[in-house]
Amino acid sequence: MKKVDRRDFLKRSSAVGLGALILGMSKDLVANNRIDNTPLGWNTPMHSMAPKRLSDLTHRLAKTALSGEHGRSMVHADWTFKERDDRSLSNNTRYALAAMSIAQNAPLRIDSGEIIVGSATLLEASMNNVPLAGLPSTSHTTLGYQNVLPIGYIGLRKKIESRLKQEDLDDKGKDLLKSMLILLDAAQVWNNRNIAYLEQKMASASGDEKIFIQNTISTLKQVPENPPSNFREAVQSLWSMYAFQRLMGIYSGIGRIDEMLGAYLKQDLKKGNISLSEAREILAHFWIKGCEWIGNTDSKGSGDAQFYQNIILGGIDANGKEVTNEVTYLVLDIIEELHISDFPTAVRVNRNTPDKLLRRIAEVQRLGGGIVSIYDETGIIESLVKFGYPIEEARSFTNDGCWEVMIPGKTKFWYTPSDSLVLLHSVLGLREPVQTLEYPDFESLYAAYIKKLEENIADVNRGIDNVYQGDDHPLAAMFVEGCIEKGRGFDNKGPKYNVMAIHYGGFSDTANSLLVMKKLIYEQKYLTLSEFTQILKDDWKGNEPLRKLIQNRFEFYGNDNNESDAMLQRVFNDYTEIVSRVKERNGIYRPAGISTFGRELEWLPQRKASPSGNKSDAVLATNFSPSPGTDKKGPTAVLKSYCKMDFTRVPNGAPVELKILPNSVKGDNGIEALMGLTKTFIKLGGFYLNIDVIDSATLIDAQLHPEKYPNLPVRIAGWSARFTTLNKQWQDMIINRTQQIV
Repeated sequence: MKKVDRRDFLKRSSAVGLGALILGMSKDLVANNRIDNTPLGWNTPMHSMAPKRLSDLTHRLAKTALSGEHGRSMVHADWTFKERDDRSLSNNTRYALAAMSIAQNAPLRIDSGEIIVGSATLLEASMNNVPLAGLPSTSHTTLGYQNVLPIGYIGLRKKIESRLKQEDLDDKGKDLLKSMLILLDAAQVWNNRNIAYLEQKMASASGDEKIFIQNTISTLKQVPENPPSNFREAVQSLWSMYAFQRLMGIYSGIGRIDEMLGAYLKQDLKKGNISLSEAREILAHFWIKGCEWIGNTDSKGSGDAQFYQNIILGGIDANGKEVTNEVTYLVLDIIEELHISDFPTAVRVNRNTPDKLLRRIAEVQRLGGGIVSIYDETGIIESLVKFGYPIEEARSFTNDGCWEVMIPGKTKFWYTPSDSLVLLHSVLGLREPVQTLEYPDFESLYAAYIKKLEENIADVNRGIDNVYQGDDHPLAAMFVEGCIEKGRGFDNKGPKYNVMAIHYGGFSDTANSLLVMKKLIYEQKYLTLSEFTQILKDDWKGNEPLRKLIQNRFEFYGNDNNESDAMLQRVFNDYTEIVSRVKERNGIYRPAGISTFGRELEWLPQRKASPSGNKSDAVLATNFSPSPGTDKKGPTAVLKSYCKMDFTRVPNGAPVELKILPNSVKGDNGIEALMGLTKTFIKLGGFYLNIDVIDSATLIDAQLHPEKYPNLPVRIAGWSARFTTLNKQWQDMIINRTQQIV
């Protein structure tokens, strides 16, 4: 077949027009694909503001993916794999041979008009399992795509082969590295099958469609095996690497996509080989591919988008230079227009972030969905350096696929969650009998709580001592520094940093409860501790006036009240000091974090009535946000309370969420107001902020009429989910968050 000249190809594609088809496909094919212009179904109150920049074809592909059609078509890996039960094989070899079988047999799916190719079609993979192998998969990490992308699989293969030639590897290390080479072969087999699939389609194609398919084939023949030479190849290479990991059940964040792809786009724009419109279409198809697991299951719970495929934008690089580039803005364009929440996106900002980027963030945020959140990177970098990371690595931070910060491509990450409020309930004898409630003053009560916290953290640390001695996960290990060098796997202390973060939640309500007891019992002597604990044991029965008095008279955390915020500061400082006593032990790093990740629902059965006026069935604060309904003085007051904490003490993070009424952010004044919140967050030194622009009335209507809102995303914690895929308990939790007016 005659080779298609790149410049001629681009010339022809421009002649056809982006509105009809991308990169050379004809209007006839658009018609054959039955494009319609109906909305994608997110029905957010302000969606009509989003401009249309992308082609009809791209919108059609997005609509199909968002509908769950691809997810519903996924299948089980049900073919014979005889090596699964061969006990003579190591887990690494069995894993690699399973990958080869998957590469040879997994169903392929390439939709007409797709610019980016490669689909993870197996149900087991979407459930975080390794298909065929009978082994668990891994998640909560961001692999080192930024290191492998510039060298391609060919460079990675050379690195592995070079290490194998060295004589200091033991048998376990040799076994791991040999399995990696099988995995690279498997990835090539899968890529070649996609090429053959396209060649079959090309045989019956003609005209511009044929040119389009040929160009896609040419791209796949170059990457991911070889380093990319242009923007389209770079995007395809990144997706191919990522999709093969997904095919094997690995949930990874993607990381700093604008840093990885920016130089390729800059080069193509300079040479005149691509326009920003073409680049936007290419990147939009990457975003659409990330929706392919929607609809894979009908089960309801905490939502349908927990695949940890987070994106990080902006911020400074390892050398302290600003990363923000054209790719940064293209990503925000795509999110704004397609409203795809399956790549939760966080932008790293600092005091030097230009207003242009802050405005663009606000323009996207006000459309709702909680898709775009922000990190104030200055304090985060400082916290990581204080913890012990070199400055260059600290500047390179991403997250684990949720929001906990880590060093990408160098880290095995997990965390262990605990509830601080339950500990207070134990000290008060609400959960089990205690020897004494004789705390003559507040300081003795507080000391008893801190002692309980110390004992609990010591137990957590003992449990952490023996983790990371499991399966090697050689596919993930190939992308993580330390594994090839040590000859040790991803889950066997191979990575440079093996992290098990210590996370506690419930501190907002713990501090509120301590404040109430300090004031009512020890200062005002309104009642005794024994009397108060009996009221709590009775779940406030017969004491509703007192419960309402507490809720109405106290200004709790989230209202910029110095007294209540000081109580939380005290608890925060003591907690982080206790955790910092054991930074590393047995080769495992243990940074402090504060989170709930929705566990405020899971923890309900263990919690009792709280001194802050809550009954035992109340769903309380998420992460490090104020308790629902207690933040009464607006979003700025919330941020002022939150930012009184020294976040350099909590290197694994402490997020705050705001739920903003859409009517308060209309027009240019609304944009300025959202920008003002972000600037306040930066000025005061926050950590992680998510703004979700949605009103409770819309959420209640979606709860009653889910068919009207098939793609209404809301921010849960580190992830967004389509609201109608949450069960009622989770939906109610989102509805009950305080509505703020900017």
